[in-house]
Amino acid sequence: MIDNKHGQIISGWLQGCKHVASPNCGPRPLGAPVELVVVHNISLPPGEFGGPHIEELFTNRLDPQAHPYFAEIAGLTVSAHFLIRRNGDIVQFVATTENAWHAGLSNWRGRDKCNDFSIGVELEGT
Repeated sequence: MIDNKHGQIISGWLQGCKHVASPNCGPRPLGAPVELVVVHNISLPPGEFGGPHIEELFTNRLDPQAHPYFAEIAGLTVSAHFLIRRNGDIVQFVATTENAWHAGLSNWRGRDKCNDFSIGVELEGT
């Protein structure tokens, strides 16, 4: 059976991928169009791939005792719209209609607060 919705975005959510809702998001300014895609790289712990730790970080469930590096980042409230794993799997954490917390204090072409007008994509890698 063919999934006709695979790859479509419905109410801000990409169909055909894993959805893990992150609390680390907020509303976009009313009427603000998406004008920027910010691509980051991430691995947790650094240099290790495929584990659950990125999802745990983006959902505020990362155990600071699980690895020495995690104690350094404990308490961060960050997210991205999408994570693309090394095997190509996609995980979505925040609807594209919302503001994910991925760009921090940022500026692009003279505009501050890039989270307000961007999509954040994390590539699993270093």
